[in-house]
Amino acid sequence: MRTLKDVRVGETATVVKLHGEGAIKRRIMDMGITKGVEVYVRKVAPLGDPVELTVRGYELSLRKADAEMVEIE
Repeated sequence: MRTLKDVRVGETATVVKLHGEGAIKRRIMDMGITKGVEVYVRKVAPLGDPVELTVRGYELSLRKADAEMVEIE
């Protein structure tokens, strides 16, 4: 299983499935990360956390722990 945490800077990935439960999964979905959406990794912070993404035309920062819950292809 490949997750959003594994995507390198400059790559684009498509979301296949969201893992996690309850409020955490709802928060990720509220940010626009849903099944079938394309996610572009723009930057990674110097210490590796958080990751800056472009989702649906806007920039979003996501913790690596949350990015690990997003399965991609």
